Amino acid sequence: MAVKTIGVLGLGVFGSSIAKELNDFDCEVIAIDKDIDNIERIEPYVTQAVQGNITDLDFLQSVGMENCDVAVVATGTSLEASVLAVMNCKKLGIPIIIAKAKNKSFMEVLLEIGATKVIRPEKEAGTRVAKSVLRRHITDIVDLDEDYAVIEFVPPVPWIGKTLDELDLRKRYEINIIGIRRTSQKRMDVSFGPDYRIEEGTVLVGIAESEIFERYDYLNKLK
Repeated sequence: MAVKTIGVLGLGVFGSSIAKELNDFDCEVIAIDKDIDNIERIEPYVTQAVQGNITDLDFLQSVGMENCDVAVVATGTSLEASVLAVMNCKKLGIPIIIAKAKNKSFMEVLLEIGATKVIRPEKEAGTRVAKSVLRRHITDIVDLDEDYAVIEFVPPVPWIGKTLDELDLRKRYEINIIGIRRTSQKRMDVSFGPDYRIEEGTVLVGIAESEIFERYDYLNKLK
């Protein structure tokens, strides 16, 4: 798989964290910020760290931003700067533009002018914390898209000893079971039938609309 080139525009806590994480996974990262202190702090961790103005199209071209597969506009305090940065990225033909927004109004504007996805980090972090507190049986969730996710969960006690056919999970909880772990440490088994009888220590893996299944779990309705 080809190495992705990703531009990170704005190197506060949010942008710096993204740049470092991408670098750890062998992406080529172009990191840009107007503050030299931020540049010096991130320079050891990225392919290229450049001090400059993210609202200046000529500058972005000069550092090779048009070669990026993804741009992350990580400055969220100035709407004007974020708008100009997103517009510049579009002019450069970058196919995926992810932007940070500090509120819903910023988010709507950035989506309207062409951002592929807008993130509200504080809100999303709060949501993740709340969900981690509410979880009863879910142990892990991997999002597939905006709606669907692969969900790993421990079956409720009343399910132990029953077969998948008896439980009829697709009808009752709108989840399709795609795998079973006999213990949480073992590899996932995908060779099972509807007559599989759930044992104590089993972990189930399924695909579902994440919000729907999470709601069943958080409200203790997996019976």
